[in-house]
Amino acid sequence: MRERTPLVVALVALMGAACSANTASFDSGVFRAPGGVAFRVGEIAPEWHRVETGDTALAFRDDRGASVLVDGRCGLRGDDVPLVALTNQLVMGTTDREYALEETIAFDHREARHTVMRAKLDGVPMVWDLYVMKKDACVYDIVFVAPPERFESGRGAFEKFATEFHTVESS
Repeated sequence: MRERTPLVVALVALMGAACSANTASFDSGVFRAPGGVAFRVGEIAPEWHRVETGDTALAFRDDRGASVLVDGRCGLRGDDVPLVALTNQLVMGTTDREYALEETIAFDHREARHTVMRAKLDGVPMVWDLYVMKKDACVYDIVFVAPPERFESGRGAFEKFATEFHTVESS
């Protein structure tokens, strides 16, 4: 089974846009992968372009430096920790963190951790909007990362995309 990958690795993979062959599929807004991961996402903003990575289920990037990452994994023993710990694992590798929002919210009929923060990645300031949810022995991460000057203009599309997220039956 796949281990939890820190967000920094996923962002590096986005920069390289490395393609990987796997048996995952994404059709009509529904992503399915081996291991029981299956979910529906909200509307994909027209300025987002899908990027294939080997480390993230779904990744999108726009032309102004913002990225959207969605990942899921099921049945990993190390994921049986509180949502705060899973969030901290996700932002491992960032520095100078300043939290603007940390809350536990209802999300797809479960609790999720919603965090908005400023942090540096490899010395570059970015703003992060993260959702982390555990459901049915799976963990889901939904992340928007943007340069500070781009964050507010892209946040609305991301919030719509993220809050329409729902798990679906795996096939």
